[in-house]
Amino acid sequence: MKFDPTEYKKRNITIWNEVAPRYHKRWASINQGPFQSTSKLIQCLDVNKGDSVFDLACGTGVVTKKIKQKVGSMGYVVGGDTSITAIKTAKKWIGAQTNLDFVNMDAENFSFSKQFDIITCQYALFFFPNAQKALKNIKKNLKKTGKLGITVHGAAEKVPFFNSIFDAVTKFIPDYAPPGSPDLDRFGTKTSLKKEVRKAGFSKIIVKKIVFKFNPGTFEDYWRNYLRYVAKPLKEKLGTLDRIKRKELKDTVRENVKPYTLKNKNIEFPWEVLILTAKN
Repeated sequence: MKFDPTEYKKRNITIWNEVAPRYHKRWASINQGPFQSTSKLIQCLDVNKGDSVFDLACGTGVVTKKIKQKVGSMGYVVGGDTSITAIKTAKKWIGAQTNLDFVNMDAENFSFSKQFDIITCQYALFFFPNAQKALKNIKKNLKKTGKLGITVHGAAEKVPFFNSIFDAVTKFIPDYAPPGSPDLDRFGTKTSLKKEVRKAGFSKIIVKKIVFKFNPGTFEDYWRNYLRYVAKPLKEKLGTLDRIKRKELKDTVRENVKPYTLKNKNIEFPWEVLILTAKN
Protein backbone atom coordinates (compact mmCIF):
# COMPACT_ATOMS: atom_id res chain seq x y z
CA MET A 1 0.00 0.00 0.00
CA LYS A 2 1.39 3.41 -1.00
CA PHE A 3 1.96 5.89 1.81
CA ASP A 4 -0.58 8.72 1.78
CA PRO A 5 0.70 11.74 3.78
CA THR A 6 -2.77 13.33 3.88
CA GLU A 7 -4.35 10.23 5.40
CA TYR A 8 -1.40 9.87 7.76
CA LYS A 9 -1.93 13.43 9.03
CA LYS A 10 -5.67 12.86 9.46
CA ARG A 11 -4.96 9.71 11.45
CA ASN A 12 -2.45 11.52 13.65
CA ILE A 13 -4.92 14.34 14.34
CA THR A 14 -7.59 11.79 15.33
CA ILE A 15 -5.14 10.02 17.64
CA TRP A 16 -3.87 13.20 19.29
CA ASN A 17 -7.39 14.54 19.76
CA GLU A 18 -8.09 11.34 21.67
CA VAL A 19 -4.89 10.96 23.72
CA ALA A 20 -3.89 14.60 24.41
CA PRO A 21 -5.45 14.81 27.92
CA ARG A 22 -3.92 11.45 28.93
CA TYR A 23 -0.57 12.39 27.38
CA HIS A 24 -0.59 15.66 29.30
CA LYS A 25 -1.37 14.00 32.63
CA ARG A 26 1.15 11.18 32.20
CA TRP A 27 4.00 13.03 30.48
CA ALA A 28 3.93 16.70 29.58
CA SER A 29 2.94 18.18 32.93
CA ILE A 30 5.29 16.26 35.25
CA ASN A 31 8.84 17.19 34.14
CA GLN A 32 10.12 13.60 34.32
CA GLY A 33 12.11 11.45 31.92
CA PRO A 34 12.31 13.02 28.45
CA PHE A 35 10.35 16.11 29.46
CA GLN A 36 13.28 17.29 31.54
CA SER A 37 14.50 18.41 28.11
CA THR A 38 12.08 21.37 28.09
CA SER A 39 14.22 23.48 30.42
CA LYS A 40 17.38 22.37 28.58
CA LEU A 41 15.95 23.46 25.21
CA ILE A 42 15.00 26.91 26.51
CA GLN A 43 18.40 27.26 28.19
CA CYS A 44 20.24 26.35 24.96
CA LEU A 45 18.24 28.98 23.04
CA ASP A 46 18.89 31.69 25.63
CA VAL A 47 15.28 32.90 25.59
CA ASN A 48 15.11 36.47 26.95
CA LYS A 49 12.49 38.92 28.17
CA GLY A 50 10.76 40.61 25.24
CA ASP A 51 11.44 37.83 22.71
CA SER A 52 8.74 36.77 20.25
CA VAL A 53 8.52 32.97 20.08
CA PHE A 54 6.51 30.45 18.07
CA ASP A 55 6.20 26.99 19.63
CA LEU A 56 5.51 24.70 16.66
CA ALA A 57 3.60 21.48 17.40
CA CYS A 58 3.08 22.82 20.91
CA GLY A 59 0.92 19.90 22.04
CA THR A 60 -0.50 20.54 25.49
CA GLY A 61 1.77 23.53 26.09
CA VAL A 62 4.72 22.28 28.14
CA VAL A 63 7.30 24.30 26.18
CA THR A 64 4.87 27.15 25.52
CA LYS A 65 4.28 27.69 29.23
CA LYS A 66 7.98 27.86 30.14
CA ILE A 67 8.71 30.20 27.23
CA LYS A 68 5.90 32.54 28.33
CA GLN A 69 7.45 32.70 31.81
CA LYS A 70 10.80 33.61 30.23
CA VAL A 71 9.68 36.33 27.79
CA GLY A 72 7.53 38.13 30.35
CA SER A 73 4.88 40.76 29.69
CA MET A 74 6.93 42.45 26.95
CA GLY A 75 7.35 39.27 24.94
CA TYR A 76 4.92 37.45 22.68
CA VAL A 77 4.31 33.71 22.37
CA VAL A 78 2.25 31.65 19.92
CA GLY A 79 1.62 27.93 20.28
CA GLY A 80 0.53 26.03 17.18
CA ASP A 81 -0.72 22.47 16.78
CA THR A 82 -2.92 20.33 14.52
CA SER A 83 -4.83 18.92 17.50
CA ILE A 84 -7.65 21.14 18.76
CA THR A 85 -7.93 18.99 21.89
CA ALA A 86 -4.24 19.51 22.67
CA ILE A 87 -4.66 23.27 22.29
CA LYS A 88 -7.72 23.27 24.56
CA THR A 89 -5.73 21.32 27.15
CA ALA A 90 -2.85 23.82 26.88
CA LYS A 91 -5.16 26.80 27.30
CA LYS A 92 -6.79 25.29 30.38
CA TRP A 93 -3.43 24.32 31.93
CA ILE A 94 -1.64 27.62 31.29
CA GLY A 95 -4.65 29.83 31.94
CA ALA A 96 -5.51 33.19 30.40
CA GLN A 97 -2.35 35.13 29.62
CA THR A 98 -1.61 38.40 27.87
CA ASN A 99 0.67 38.15 24.84
CA LEU A 100 -0.09 34.44 24.39
CA ASP A 101 -2.09 32.98 21.52
CA PHE A 102 -2.75 29.51 20.12
CA VAL A 103 -3.44 28.56 16.51
CA ASN A 104 -4.71 25.35 14.94
CA MET A 105 -2.29 24.75 12.04
CA ASP A 106 -0.24 22.29 10.00
CA ALA A 107 3.57 22.46 10.34
CA GLU A 108 4.03 22.07 6.59
CA ASN A 109 1.58 24.84 5.71
CA PHE A 110 1.79 27.86 7.99
CA SER A 111 2.74 31.51 7.71
CA PHE A 112 2.52 34.62 9.88
CA SER A 113 2.44 38.30 9.03
CA LYS A 114 5.31 38.97 11.46
CA GLN A 115 8.52 37.04 11.95
CA PHE A 116 9.71 35.57 15.26
CA ASP A 117 12.95 35.82 17.24
CA ILE A 118 12.78 32.11 18.08
CA ILE A 119 10.87 29.04 16.88
CA THR A 120 10.82 25.85 18.95
CA CYS A 121 9.69 22.34 18.06
CA GLN A 122 9.87 19.64 20.72
CA TYR A 123 9.29 15.94 19.91
CA ALA A 124 7.49 16.56 16.62
CA LEU A 125 9.87 16.95 13.65
CA PHE A 126 9.88 13.19 13.12
CA PHE A 127 6.08 13.20 12.73
CA PHE A 128 6.08 15.57 9.73
CA PRO A 129 5.92 13.60 6.45
CA ASN A 130 7.70 16.45 4.65
CA ALA A 131 10.15 17.66 7.28
CA GLN A 132 11.96 19.85 4.74
CA LYS A 133 8.80 21.78 3.96
CA ALA A 134 8.19 22.34 7.67
CA LEU A 135 11.78 23.48 8.24
CA LYS A 136 11.65 25.88 5.29
CA ASN A 137 8.40 27.32 6.68
CA ILE A 138 10.19 27.82 9.98
CA LYS A 139 13.01 29.62 8.19
CA LYS A 140 10.60 31.96 6.39
CA ASN A 141 8.89 32.84 9.66
CA LEU A 142 12.09 33.62 11.55
CA LYS A 143 13.81 36.99 11.62
CA LYS A 144 17.20 37.12 9.86
CA THR A 145 18.82 36.95 13.27
CA GLY A 146 16.33 34.34 14.49
CA LYS A 147 17.07 31.05 16.22
CA LEU A 148 15.63 27.55 15.86
CA GLY A 149 15.40 25.00 18.68
CA ILE A 150 14.46 21.36 18.06
CA THR A 151 14.24 18.38 20.41
CA VAL A 152 13.96 14.79 19.14
CA HIS A 153 14.27 11.29 20.57
CA GLY A 154 17.52 9.42 19.98
CA ALA A 155 17.91 6.27 17.87
CA ALA A 156 15.45 3.44 18.57
CA GLU A 157 17.94 1.36 20.58
CA LYS A 158 18.69 4.43 22.69
CA VAL A 159 15.03 4.82 23.71
CA PRO A 160 14.05 1.34 24.95
CA PHE A 161 10.86 2.65 26.57
CA PHE A 162 9.36 2.71 23.06
CA ASN A 163 11.46 0.05 21.42
CA SER A 164 10.85 -2.71 23.98
CA ILE A 165 7.15 -2.71 23.13
CA PHE A 166 7.20 -1.60 19.49
CA ASP A 167 9.65 -4.31 18.37
CA ALA A 168 7.50 -6.97 20.01
CA VAL A 169 4.14 -5.64 18.82
CA THR A 170 5.22 -5.37 15.17
CA LYS A 171 6.15 -9.08 15.19
CA PHE A 172 2.60 -10.00 16.13
CA ILE A 173 0.83 -7.18 14.26
CA PRO A 174 2.92 -6.25 11.17
CA ASP A 175 0.53 -3.44 10.16
CA TYR A 176 0.46 -1.93 13.67
CA ALA A 177 1.63 1.33 12.07
CA PRO A 178 0.49 2.25 8.52
CA PRO A 179 3.08 1.22 5.90
CA GLY A 180 5.52 4.02 5.13
CA SER A 181 4.78 5.97 8.32
CA PRO A 182 7.71 8.15 9.45
CA ASP A 183 9.81 6.49 12.16
CA LEU A 184 10.08 8.16 15.58
CA ASP A 185 13.87 7.93 15.35
CA ARG A 186 14.31 9.12 11.75
CA PHE A 187 16.37 12.07 13.07
CA GLY A 188 17.72 10.12 16.03
CA THR A 189 21.44 10.69 15.40
CA LYS A 190 23.42 13.91 15.48
CA THR A 191 24.40 13.39 11.84
CA SER A 192 20.88 12.81 10.49
CA LEU A 193 19.39 15.71 12.46
CA LYS A 194 22.13 18.16 11.46
CA LYS A 195 21.90 17.08 7.82
CA GLU A 196 18.14 17.69 7.67
CA VAL A 197 18.35 21.13 9.28
CA ARG A 198 21.38 22.20 7.22
CA LYS A 199 19.58 21.13 4.03
CA ALA A 200 16.82 23.64 4.86
CA GLY A 201 19.38 26.45 4.91
CA PHE A 202 20.15 26.92 8.61
CA SER A 203 23.65 27.64 9.91
CA LYS A 204 25.67 27.50 13.14
CA ILE A 205 24.02 24.20 14.00
CA ILE A 206 24.79 22.69 17.39
CA VAL A 207 23.39 19.36 18.60
CA LYS A 208 23.66 18.26 22.23
CA LYS A 209 23.02 14.67 23.30
CA ILE A 210 21.52 14.12 26.75
CA VAL A 211 20.56 10.82 28.36
CA PHE A 212 17.76 11.05 30.90
CA LYS A 213 16.47 8.21 33.07
CA PHE A 214 12.85 7.18 33.29
CA ASN A 215 11.30 4.73 35.73
CA PRO A 216 7.86 3.42 34.66
CA GLY A 217 7.56 1.19 37.74
CA THR A 218 7.52 -2.61 37.62
CA PHE A 219 6.99 -4.57 34.42
CA GLU A 220 3.29 -4.96 35.27
CA ASP A 221 3.03 -1.16 35.70
CA TYR A 222 4.77 -0.61 32.35
CA TRP A 223 2.56 -3.12 30.51
CA ARG A 224 -0.68 -2.00 32.15
CA ASN A 225 -0.01 1.67 31.36
CA TYR A 226 0.81 0.83 27.75
CA LEU A 227 -2.57 -0.87 27.34
CA ARG A 228 -4.28 1.97 29.20
CA TYR A 229 -2.76 4.88 27.27
CA VAL A 230 -2.47 3.46 23.75
CA ALA A 231 -4.70 5.17 21.17
CA LYS A 232 -7.98 3.56 20.11
CA PRO A 233 -6.91 2.50 16.56
CA LEU A 234 -3.90 0.66 18.01
CA LYS A 235 -5.93 -0.76 20.90
CA GLU A 236 -8.35 -2.24 18.36
CA LYS A 237 -5.49 -3.98 16.55
CA LEU A 238 -4.21 -5.41 19.83
CA GLY A 239 -7.74 -6.64 20.46
CA THR A 240 -7.55 -8.88 17.39
CA LEU A 241 -4.96 -11.10 19.09
CA ASP A 242 -6.27 -14.24 20.77
CA ARG A 243 -5.42 -15.04 24.39
CA ILE A 244 -2.38 -17.17 23.54
CA LYS A 245 -0.86 -14.61 21.16
CA ARG A 246 -1.51 -11.85 23.66
CA LYS A 247 0.38 -13.79 26.34
CA GLU A 248 3.24 -14.44 23.90
CA LEU A 249 3.38 -10.73 23.13
CA LYS A 250 3.49 -9.80 26.81
CA ASP A 251 6.23 -12.38 27.47
CA THR A 252 8.27 -11.00 24.56
CA VAL A 253 8.03 -7.49 25.96
CA ARG A 254 9.00 -8.84 29.40
CA GLU A 255 12.17 -10.34 27.90
CA ASN A 256 12.97 -7.06 26.12
CA VAL A 257 12.92 -5.07 29.36
CA LYS A 258 15.01 -7.51 31.42
CA PRO A 259 18.28 -5.60 30.75
CA TYR A 260 16.67 -2.50 32.30
CA THR A 261 15.07 -4.23 35.31
CA LEU A 262 16.62 -3.47 38.70
CA LYS A 263 16.92 -5.82 41.70
CA ASN A 264 13.83 -4.25 43.25
CA LYS A 265 11.93 -5.25 40.06
CA ASN A 266 11.46 -1.64 38.95
CA ILE A 267 12.47 -0.74 35.41
CA GLU A 268 14.92 2.08 34.74
CA PHE A 269 15.14 3.06 31.09
CA PRO A 270 17.83 5.30 29.61
CA TRP A 271 16.24 7.87 27.30
CA GLU A 272 18.49 9.60 24.78
CA VAL A 273 17.41 13.04 23.59
CA LEU A 274 18.99 15.33 21.00
CA ILE A 275 18.63 19.10 21.35
CA LEU A 276 19.49 21.18 18.30
CA THR A 277 19.96 24.93 18.03
CA ALA A 278 20.61 26.79 14.79
CA LYS A 279 20.69 30.29 13.32
CA ASN A 280 18.55 31.46 10.40
